[in-house]
Amino acid sequence: MVLDKLSDSLTGVIKKITNASFIDEKLVKEVVRDIQRALLTSDVNVKVVMELSKRIEARSLEQKSIAGLTKKEHVIKVVYEELTLLLGEKQEYRLPSKTRIMLIGIQGSGKTTSSVKLAKFLSKKGLRPYILAADTYRPAAYEQLVQLAEKAGVKVYGDPGNKDAVSITKAGLKEASNADAVILDTAGRHKSEADLFSEMKELSETFKPDEKLLVIDSNLGQSAGRQAAAFHEAIGLTGVILTKLDGSAKGGGALSAVSETGVQIKFVGLGEDVKDFEIFDPERFISRILGLGDLRGLMERASEEIDEDSVKDILKGDLTFDDLKTQIKSIRNMGPLGNILKMIPGFSMMSMPKEQTQMTEEKMDRYLYIIDSMNKRERVEPKLLNTSRINRIACGSGTTREDVKELVNYHKMMKKTLKGFKKGRFSKGPLAQMMRGMK
Repeated sequence: MVLDKLSDSLTGVIKKITNASFIDEKLVKEVVRDIQRALLTSDVNVKVVMELSKRIEARSLEQKSIAGLTKKEHVIKVVYEELTLLLGEKQEYRLPSKTRIMLIGIQGSGKTTSSVKLAKFLSKKGLRPYILAADTYRPAAYEQLVQLAEKAGVKVYGDPGNKDAVSITKAGLKEASNADAVILDTAGRHKSEADLFSEMKELSETFKPDEKLLVIDSNLGQSAGRQAAAFHEAIGLTGVILTKLDGSAKGGGALSAVSETGVQIKFVGLGEDVKDFEIFDPERFISRILGLGDLRGLMERASEEIDEDSVKDILKGDLTFDDLKTQIKSIRNMGPLGNILKMIPGFSMMSMPKEQTQMTEEKMDRYLYIIDSMNKRERVEPKLLNTSRINRIACGSGTTREDVKELVNYHKMMKKTLKGFKKGRFSKGPLAQMMRGMK
């Protein structure tokens, strides 16, 4: 999950405001102290925190709320806007159909993983990415990249026997001539900083990148800003990728520090999965860690994973186990359940323990195993599932009879829900019903 401790603390601030009987100076000062504590714990610079606190307090108490907003909504709006400004202004990010992206950074920052995540991200946008393996210093760097890229379905060029990164880059550009996006994964291990900067400059002259993105580990906290400034001065960056933001105690410090350098944060890595990677949008990011949801981001993920035609077919007729399998797989492919729930307004304010989301994910996977153990006729005609068939399916899927019966009941509930949705009886739609049935 994204910056768990900071998110929990700031969500608590929003709950304190919404649950208050009324807004007065005492409550505003309490809210400001809670925000200070949350940001300082997340390693945000003390001076920045104090200046932010003064602005939140002054605006909350002195600024008139706009028409249509209650005093509570006004204070929440102030907190949201000031935290968003802390991370810099929103930037539109559009890549041309033919682009070259050079990833730079010290060893251990997550360049290799980020190159695969970025390639996967671009492939979902309709581009054909190609990664060039130019890290000739780190042992087994090429092998690691190939292994990750194969899982993501991304092409890689490299020459593990060649220690000349420039010649690898030249050969790789010829190999990737038909690609829409070429990503250069560079080395971060050198005897001196000067040697590293020298190689990056030489590779840049050869590769001629449209983007030079510095990959930074968010666990660096406030020192991430100094690293960004040093690379920017030496090489001339066009942006930053912040990695390992999931649960990082120093994530807030890294975000704010990099923003202060003037180098735009363009992407963030939010977890270990190749899909836990997205364009950095301060407004949406703050909305999620405040527990206000990110419906637009959720819809974007859903549009990538859920087949609209299959949904239409389900709503037209009976729900089969094959249909149910398709929809469960789509939800699982959208990423960790905890992250998905944080993007749903309403759900995002709920405190759902990590253990509970993990149990729900395990239940989804168990349902898939059970469906795979059914024969073709059973998946289409659920009424066939008598005691002997249930015993056979449980044995074949490595589950219990109770697990199979639970899936059967869940299928009945979903079938009823979808029929009700078709007739307009459920205002929240089948997704909310599905999530409740999985708990």
